[in-house]
Amino acid sequence: MKSSFLSSEDIKISNEFKRNGYIIRNVADKLSLDFIQSKFIKLIKKNYKFEKSTSDLRVLNFIHKKIKKNKINEFRLKVIDEINKDENCKYYYYKATKPYLEAIAGNELVMQKKINLSIQLPGDESSLLAVHSDVWSGDSPFEVVVWLPLVNCYKTKSMYILPANLINQFNKKISKKNYQDSEKVFQLIKKNIKWIKINYGQVLIFNQSLPHGNRINKELETRWSLNCRFKNIFSPYGDKKIGEFFEPITLRAASELGLKYKLPKMR
Repeated sequence: MKSSFLSSEDIKISNEFKRNGYIIRNVADKLSLDFIQSKFIKLIKKNYKFEKSTSDLRVLNFIHKKIKKNKINEFRLKVIDEINKDENCKYYYYKATKPYLEAIAGNELVMQKKINLSIQLPGDESSLLAVHSDVWSGDSPFEVVVWLPLVNCYKTKSMYILPANLINQFNKKISKKNYQDSEKVFQLIKKNIKWIKINYGQVLIFNQSLPHGNRINKELETRWSLNCRFKNIFSPYGDKKIGEFFEPITLRAASELGLKYKLPKMR
């Protein structure tokens, strides 16, 4: 008897995700990604002037020539607030990665209520995310992060992750010594981390229980990346609950009816 009813492609994605701790694929719907990127371009051009011939990727890659480092977080919050007001952006975010999410987390999903945005200017020390695992701070190990770059990301213009096959070795080392300083944790894994190379038009889905983070962007271009968490609606939750942090997006009829069902009182 067949041991798994998953398709061969779903099995391939699942095995790669378990082996590496992440997958990188071309987005399932490029028009959805282009819609999201165009929203950012419009918002940027509302605030800063560019020549008409400037390509969208150049606008994003070289925004640091228009904005000061001490203004970047204020600008980031303003832009992402506008993006999150548009429900279409969340729908297209999901649509861009739908088949890969279903292969990894199932087809009854909850989605983080607000999409997050990272803008990392070259040489900017204020936009650093120290090495961490989301589970260490109360997230559920059943969550996955969908990471969408709006530009090509590579080397220090990207993020790093500790590959899944090294996590047991890491856990043994860290349990023997009390590491209070995140920089010491980074130095512990520095030689083993994987820097993610991903282009605009691709999507990264990673296991956020693995140590990950970023460093000072030493490249000549600005990083723009979006991230959002998804999980199966019926899998265990951590500190971030449904209704507070997550919202259901693909609840099926049988589940919806089952959740509402009340057994009649019998005499």
